[in-house]
Amino acid sequence: MQLITSRDNPQFKAWRRLAQDSTAYRKAGQFWLEGDHLCRAAAERGVRPLQLVLAESFWLEQGPQWTGFTDKVFVVPDPLFASLSGLESPARMGFVVSWAAEKQVLPDVATVVLDRLQDAGNVGAILRCASAFGYRQILALKGTAALWSPKVLRAGMGAHFGLKLVESVTDAEVAALQVPVLTTHVHQGPFLHEMLRRGDLPSLCAWVFGHEGQGVSDSLAAMAKHQVRIAQPGGEESLNVATAAAICLHASATAVL
Repeated sequence: MQLITSRDNPQFKAWRRLAQDSTAYRKAGQFWLEGDHLCRAAAERGVRPLQLVLAESFWLEQGPQWTGFTDKVFVVPDPLFASLSGLESPARMGFVVSWAAEKQVLPDVATVVLDRLQDAGNVGAILRCASAFGYRQILALKGTAALWSPKVLRAGMGAHFGLKLVESVTDAEVAALQVPVLTTHVHQGPFLHEMLRRGDLPSLCAWVFGHEGQGVSDSLAAMAKHQVRIAQPGGEESLNVATAAAICLHASATAVL
């Protein structure tokens, strides 16, 4: 165990960049995972941290439970950990995990395509839904919130570790998919529930979800085999994109049941 007490320590500065800069992981080749829930979710998927960072109070309470994950254990005073954390209520422990960009796009698996979604909460929620409903590949076009940023990781609640995540995907890579491409539309296309009832909804497909304000780009919309609508009898004009994604992914997942 190594004790770090200065915010000027180079190691501490590196952790703070990972914890507070949403894209620092791309340059560092590491990402920051904070909180016992997320760290346990990662460990259950076989993830082993490069480093374990504990607030001093957490070390005294639970340190022995965590030291088996790595031989590089660091302890910092609680106020120092709080200045590192991106949470209003610091979780008092975190992993530093190795990261490398995934390049390969699998053409024939159930896929979710994120087209310039900017809200980290929406992105994380969609990843969680994708994992729950059997979608194993996430393709993010440029302009989408950084998938391994601390905020997206928190919103994903551990879903990252069961998914294949590919960032900076091009339109051409989406066009090369060998599964039907589907998008949603507010006013056009058949209703989702009617497609499901008729058996017209493919279970193996690629759902595209677009920018919160602008929607799916014209180029991606042109690739769609189906543009579908979600019935909204209550009269709202549109749904939050993460809510729409949950409805669509669940519908496709149940198409084979």
